[in-house]
Amino acid sequence: MQRYDLRHLGDKFYNRMLEIIDTTKAGEVSIFMFEIGDFSPIQKSADVIQTSGHELMNSLKFNEADWTIVVKKKTGV
Repeated sequence: MQRYDLRHLGDKFYNRMLEIIDTTKAGEVSIFMFEIGDFSPIQKSADVIQTSGHELMNSLKFNEADWTIVVKKKTGV
């Protein structure tokens, strides 16, 4: 399990998150941290994970400005 801080990317972290997931092994879990902003990245990140065929295991507020999601790479994706 690895943690990736994507806060420096603002609301442009989705492609980088998918690139990271693509480099992991099937079944591996990754933790991603990003800025909340206007809260739209929370739903969009869940949609991006679902569309890519991976499993969103957890999504929670880390602090006042940041959000954390836990993603498991699905087998065969």
